[in-house]
Amino acid sequence: MKNYLLHLECSRCGEIYPHEIPQNVCHACGKPLFARYALEQLVDRWKPEHLQSRPTSLWRYRELLPVCDEDNIVSLGETMTPLIHAKRLGEQLGLPKLWIKDESRLPTGSFKARGLAMAVSKAKELGISKLAIPSAGNAATALSVYAACAGIPAYIFMPKDTPAFNRETCRLASANVTLIDGLITDAGKIVAERKTDEGWFDVSTLKEPYRVEGKKTMGFELAEQFGWKLPDVIIYPTGGGTGIVGMWKGFAELEALGWIGPKRPRFISVQATGCAPIVKAWDEGKSDAEPWQDAQTIASGLRVPQAIGDFLILDAIRKSGGAAIAITDNAITEAMHLLPTTEGILTCPEGAATVAALKPLIANGIIKPSDRVVLFNTGGYQA
Repeated sequence: MKNYLLHLECSRCGEIYPHEIPQNVCHACGKPLFARYALEQLVDRWKPEHLQSRPTSLWRYRELLPVCDEDNIVSLGETMTPLIHAKRLGEQLGLPKLWIKDESRLPTGSFKARGLAMAVSKAKELGISKLAIPSAGNAATALSVYAACAGIPAYIFMPKDTPAFNRETCRLASANVTLIDGLITDAGKIVAERKTDEGWFDVSTLKEPYRVEGKKTMGFELAEQFGWKLPDVIIYPTGGGTGIVGMWKGFAELEALGWIGPKRPRFISVQATGCAPIVKAWDEGKSDAEPWQDAQTIASGLRVPQAIGDFLILDAIRKSGGAAIAITDNAITEAMHLLPTTEGILTCPEGAATVAALKPLIANGIIKPSDRVVLFNTGGYQA
């Protein structure tokens, strides 16, 4: 397997770093690092038809993934997730071209499997011996099982009110679990304070370069499933926002290869009214988001008071002509019933938030009946 990874580059200041040694954020400005590839070498060598004979997993896009030696791939069968035409829900809302990308079909039941499969595989390749993560739930589960598969100890820090499913799956995978009083940001502070003394490598959202590389494959799959023509609108539940950041990056790479044109979907970021830092920054025309005070919502994945990639999320929304919207917990709860009864899809609160956002987006004229719209259901229902 020929690898085309060149180096890592700061997403804000452009500082270059070698990929052969473990890296977290930019030393100069503290912002996320992006993996960069020799795209010009791939233009004439790699074409969409080359995918036809490959397994339907995220690893089918290996030329644009950072693992250099395929022996280091840690996989639990990351399948290409289905793109479902939501006919009945679309009929109710007057959206005949409404689709749902159902990430609940992935190992561990959520989209977090994409990023953590990539991060753990790269950690194995780099010889990292301990991994630590702050998490609101699904990322902890994903890290625990992928790290166990790789034989790397995992250290998990989660709020005490994290869903029981996530707490128990981490323990089943023999991760070292610490429950804290506070939010994911408080858990992140613990990891940051102790990682040097404990010898942990921090795999927090966008604080290492490779989780975003797994998330961008959502965009690759979407483009492939639509015949290399992107939808008009992508509605995405936003906590740390790696999915938006990853897909925006992935679309740029596909355009550089000539697989898609310059048109981009309008990204619509959905947050909860009880924790909406991106929405507030969007409404105020700011390029960075202020920390949200007293964050509260039933959607634990949206309860992220401050995202390190806030400027990247906001940039993608603005450049795509998108928007940001906040949804109440009551609306999320109603949507958790609506999606199963119309489409038979059991959804997590975060995925339901995208369904709940449809009515106000239509009412405000942000989404039009002629638009081809994709909702992301980022995980399955958990009792």
